[in-house]
Amino acid sequence: MASNTTPAKRMGIGKKILLGLLVLLIGLVVVIAMRPATFHYERSMELKAKPEVVFPLINDLRQWQYWSPWEKLDTAMQKKLEGPDVGPGSSYTWTGNSQVGAGKNTIVESKANESVSMRLEFYKPMAGTNQVTFKLVPTANGTKVSWIMEGNNNFMSKAFGLFVDCDKMCGDMFTEGLGNLNKLAQEKSK
Repeated sequence: MASNTTPAKRMGIGKKILLGLLVLLIGLVVVIAMRPATFHYERSMELKAKPEVVFPLINDLRQWQYWSPWEKLDTAMQKKLEGPDVGPGSSYTWTGNSQVGAGKNTIVESKANESVSMRLEFYKPMAGTNQVTFKLVPTANGTKVSWIMEGNNNFMSKAFGLFVDCDKMCGDMFTEGLGNLNKLAQEKSK
């Protein structure tokens, strides 16, 4: 039985399919490009400890091993602390598994019992530099701590954000970390 489709018709169908795929690809690129150029992830929690107890646990990167949620994701992670023991200039470099990647966290500013600001550089799995800030506000029962990360979305991070809810992913880790920090600060308060 002979086919009704001639080589010319098949070529025309192939061109239509390719044109359709090209239109879809261009549409996807436009959607990605129109996503927000910046991001802001923030979680807050009231800790049952005074700012003067909480602040040193954030301002001293050596203390992070006791409360950071990323520490438990790779117990074999290689870490290196550099600079002063606390405050501006203190840095923490890490290399770990695919869950923690590799990067460097540097304290750039700290105001006693009020805030700690950091430059967070990721080398793997995706390169990027973000601003991290911890804000501490005294409350009647302790300290409200806000963990904030802000940065720019390049094309790849915009595309990644189409498929992964980065606010939820980071926010869940921030909430876990703040809970760990609360427990540690309460222990230190005793």
